[in-house]
Amino acid sequence: MKTLFVLALVVAAAAARDLNGAKVLRVVPQTETQLRFLVQLLQGGDYDFWSEPRGVGAPVDVMVTAQQLPKLAAHFNRSGLKAELRLGDVGRLVEEQKKERSNGRAMDWTSYHTYDEINDWLASLVSTYPTLCSIEAVGTSYEGRTMNLLTIGKGGADKPGIFIDGGIHAREWISPATVTFMVNELVTNSATYDDILSNVNFYVMPAINPDGYAYTFSDDRLWRKTRSPTDSALGCVGADPNRNWDHHWMEVGASSSPCAETYAGPTPFSEVEMQVVRDQINRYASTVKAYLTFHSYSQLWMYPWGYTSALPDDWQDLDNLAQDAVSALTAVYGTTYEIGSSTNTIYAAAGGSDDWAKGVAGVKYAYTIELRDTGNFGFLLPASQIIPSGEETFQGLLVVANFIKDTYSK
Repeated sequence: MKTLFVLALVVAAAAARDLNGAKVLRVVPQTETQLRFLVQLLQGGDYDFWSEPRGVGAPVDVMVTAQQLPKLAAHFNRSGLKAELRLGDVGRLVEEQKKERSNGRAMDWTSYHTYDEINDWLASLVSTYPTLCSIEAVGTSYEGRTMNLLTIGKGGADKPGIFIDGGIHAREWISPATVTFMVNELVTNSATYDDILSNVNFYVMPAINPDGYAYTFSDDRLWRKTRSPTDSALGCVGADPNRNWDHHWMEVGASSSPCAETYAGPTPFSEVEMQVVRDQINRYASTVKAYLTFHSYSQLWMYPWGYTSALPDDWQDLDNLAQDAVSALTAVYGTTYEIGSSTNTIYAAAGGSDDWAKGVAGVKYAYTIELRDTGNFGFLLPASQIIPSGEETFQGLLVVANFIKDTYSK
C-alpha cells in the first residue's frame, strides 16, 4: 500500500501542472519578519516565485495554481501580507502565446522559436557569412541536444572577446529571442559595425538550457530548471542551472531540495549543460574581457557579487560601464533599468554564472542582464516586444563592444 502511495506521488509530481485559473500575485514585505517568511516559502519549493524576495519594500511575484490559492492566501493573511493581483489567468495567457510561436516559420523576431529552429538558423549564418561566422558543436545536453558555439568576428583569434549566453532559465523566452536578434543585427549589418567586428570577437550561445527550453514548448511553458534526474522520491526533475556554478556554491540563496525551483544540484557543475558553457568560457578566458548573460524579467543590469553584499575591488569600473550601457539602452524607448551588484540589487544567490565568470575565469566585466518587463507579463512577454527589446538591448551591447575594442584591442 505504501509503495502504491509513493508511486502515486511520483506520477502526480511528474505530471504537467494545471495552469487553468492560475494567478500571479504580488506582495510587498514591509518588515524583516515578512521578508524572512517569504524566503522560507521560496525555499520550501511549494510555490513558483516569478520574482524572489529581495528586501523590505521590494515587490515579490508568486504564481499560484487554483488548487494552491486558498492555502497561500491563508499564509499571506497570517503574515499580514496584502496581495495584489498581477495576472488573473496564467493558463489563458499560455494558450494565447501558443499563437506567437514560429510553428516552423523561418527565423524571425515576431514569434518565439524552438531550440532546433535556433540551431538551424545559427548554421545558416555560417553558410551565408562564412568570412564572419563560424559554428562548432561544443557539447551535448542531458537529453542529447547539440550545444553550438557561434563565433562572430574577422580580426583573428587574438582579439579581445565578449562571451554572450541566454536562456539559462528555460521559461525566459525573451532571452534567446533578444540574443538572436542582436546576433542578426551584427551579422546582417556587418558593414556598419566593421570596426567592432574587426577588433572584437563575439562568442555566443543563445540557449544554454536546451532540454528545459524544449520542455517549455512541449509540456510546461513555465519550466525553469534543467531536465536531469534527481534522487527525489517525488519524482522532481532538474536543477537551477544558475545556482550550479562552482563559486561559493550553495552558500546562500539556493536550495538543497530537488523539488525547489532554486535547487542547486547535488554538486557544483552537476549539470552537463553548465559544464559545456564553463569549458567554453575557460577555453577563451585569456582573451574574453566581458561576459553577458541574459535573463528575464525585472529590467536590471547587474554585476558580481551574488553571494555577498561586498563589492569586487573593481566594482566602480563595472558600474561605470553598466551606467553607459544602460543610458544607451534607455535612450531608445525610455525603458529604465536598475544597476548594481546582484546581492544589493535583488538578493543574495550563490552559484551564478556571472560570479563564476569573474571570480574563477577572471573575466573582468561580468554582467547579468534581466530583460523586460517589470511584471505586467513577466515570463509571458508578448512576441510583439521581441524587436523593441532587441533594439534597445543591442544599443547597450554596442557600448560594451566599443569599450572592449577601445580598451583592449591591439
